[in-house]
Amino acid sequence: MHWVVVNLPADTRVLPQGFGSGLVAMPDGVLQTRTDFGKTGYDGAAPPKGETHRYIFTVHALDVERIDVDEGASGAMVGFNVHFHSLASASITAMFS
Repeated sequence: MHWVVVNLPADTRVLPQGFGSGLVAMPDGVLQTRTDFGKTGYDGAAPPKGETHRYIFTVHALDVERIDVDEGASGAMVGFNVHFHSLASASITAMFS
């Protein structure tokens, strides 16, 4: 996972440019957790030169306002909690080269 953000308010419709970078304030309780790169924050698309990779962005509607994880939580731990509480989800796939 290149980016994991949890506990966004249910009425969130858009993330402003720079969200999660420290340049834009995040709402109280919103966290970025560990990615597959072992750190928090967004680690963007960077496929090897000449290759095209797919990137899947998924949002989940949950039956709870917040999941009980901290910034050190792995993507697997977040995924377990999210899937346990998921009411619905939507994904979009983008190709990048």
